Amino acid sequence: MSENMKIKLKIWRQQDAGHKGRLESYEVPDVSPHMSFLEMIDVLNEGLQKEGRDPVAIDSDCREGICGSCGVVIDGTAHGPEKRTATCQLHMRHYKDGDEMVIEPFRAKAFKIIKDLVVDREAMDTIIRAGGYVSVNTGSAPDANNIPIATETAEEAFDYATCIGCGACIAACPNASAALFGAAKIAQFALLPQGHPERAKRVQQMVGAMDASSFGNCSNHAECEAVCPKSISIRSIAIMRREAFKAIPY
Repeated sequence: MSENMKIKLKIWRQQDAGHKGRLESYEVPDVSPHMSFLEMIDVLNEGLQKEGRDPVAIDSDCREGICGSCGVVIDGTAHGPEKRTATCQLHMRHYKDGDEMVIEPFRAKAFKIIKDLVVDREAMDTIIRAGGYVSVNTGSAPDANNIPIATETAEEAFDYATCIGCGACIAACPNASAALFGAAKIAQFALLPQGHPERAKRVQQMVGAMDASSFGNCSNHAECEAVCPKSISIRSIAIMRREAFKAIPY
């Protein structure tokens, strides 16, 4: 059996956006290597509550790498050191006894801190509301062969559709750009015939929403792709830019 570990933590604590934050030190003395990162935080919070202290605020929901709500910065990397892994899927077997972890919230001008590690990602919802959908009545499910779509095209569109909207790409970007997030949604529909009727309106409105929400511009650092838990390619950003140029009225 694997022996349990003592893990040292430095966690960002901040009452809200209007107060200054700071890193506070903690120890979790009995961490199983089979625990997930969030389970380890649960143990920490149970101990803090027993002591009558305020638990660490952190977002989570599905804990299956699907919803994207759990994201934090671990040792300077959004979601932590493991590639293609959301925070909730990071397991403590990647650490050893006595290791120290520095845990901070996602940082971007558009992400206001709600409390501790929890940030307001409403600005990302604003981008989706601007055009990240197809406004048609679907009715019953159509026959799969009614609209021929090449397998390669369908697979690429699906790759972009796997974006979970976690915001890691924004937190990792030196410009706090939402380009990869927005581009994944735009590319998803640009590749499929169902998205073509609204393609010009979609890209204009979504790019406009990015600019209006205090996100920076993409400068091709590719940090976004490096931390994306779904490995979404920056090729989507090229598709978004092509769509934007096509949408310019002449």
